Amino acid sequence: MSFLDTDLLARIHERAADVDAHNTYPKRDLEELREAGYLSAFVPAEYGGAGLSLTQICAEQTALAAAAPGTALGINMHQIIVGLGRYLVAAGNARGEQILRDAAAGEVFGFGISEPGNDLVLFGSTTRATATADGYSFEGTKIFTSLSPVWTRLLIFGRAETEEGPKSVFGIVHRDDEGYSIKDDWDTLGMRATQSMTTLLEGVTVPAERILTITDPGPSADPVIFGIFSHFEILLAATYQGVGERAVEVAAEHVAKRRSVKNQTTYSNDPDIRWRIAEAALIMNAVGPQIRELARDIDEGVDRGRAWMPQLSAAKNTAAEATLRAVEQAMRACGGSAYYNTHELSRLYRDALAGLFQPSDQESLHAAWANLILGPIEKAQ
Repeated sequence: MSFLDTDLLARIHERAADVDAHNTYPKRDLEELREAGYLSAFVPAEYGGAGLSLTQICAEQTALAAAAPGTALGINMHQIIVGLGRYLVAAGNARGEQILRDAAAGEVFGFGISEPGNDLVLFGSTTRATATADGYSFEGTKIFTSLSPVWTRLLIFGRAETEEGPKSVFGIVHRDDEGYSIKDDWDTLGMRATQSMTTLLEGVTVPAERILTITDPGPSADPVIFGIFSHFEILLAATYQGVGERAVEVAAEHVAKRRSVKNQTTYSNDPDIRWRIAEAALIMNAVGPQIRELARDIDEGVDRGRAWMPQLSAAKNTAAEATLRAVEQAMRACGGSAYYNTHELSRLYRDALAGLFQPSDQESLHAAWANLILGPIEKAQ
């Protein structure tokens, strides 16, 4: 079952360049995706959705990203939180039901986790969470807040000081809540359609029924932590896969039309150009199987133990780095015309760069794998 038919993807693709050029949110894309049922496609059938598996929604995200990377990356954050809801319910945590029911009702989830200068990301917050009579209030700054113009629900977290020590508190803000503001500051190199603006939490209160968990900071088996982390890394990888695969398609189409004055034939017959495009395709060929294997194991509840988080990080990193290399090879194959902003590869290259800044980065990835293989660093005696 696919919610993204050829005609819908073609319309979204046609709008992508204009959205990027004008640095706006693609509201028409969102309207059409909602009309197609895509916002609830990942919601289990018993909660009013279509019940697509993680493997299936990854394939949908890859197709959407090939049409419009920015649109896909923004919607990706909504699907991550729906995935969290699925994971919580499967783990016996009823707090996930509100996410699934809201998504089925058409609510749009934004992702308010990242903070300026905070390399702990999901594992510790600089936002202050303070207990109230009925929940928690939050004060802090969230950056890269996806879908800022359109979200109706926002996942956030903060740090609470308790008698038992610091705790990470995760909750959901509603658009009509008071105590937050959004800065109109999204002017980036690529992925401009996501409109991931800075959000200032200025005492916004999340009632107790919308608090998903209160847990120890750091990597954790808490289902909220793992649910977010696993779906973030897998779905982000699937999205970048679409960008890289589209770059190969664009390059193949371009060189089939571009003629060489020296050789009096199209560049598609040039051995060096053929090698470059084949190299781009080979790089991307290894990405999909890793994503599908991890997605299947999440769907089936497989326990990979300590290897889970490093392997999830590796999948995202592999996809992002492969996409960047594939786009670069495609640009080399297409020549100087790809350097113009009017060329799709120029936009794909800028979009691919965003993968460098999204967690997990290479530093934390390598540290996690070193700990997995070698154990923690031993302190000098």
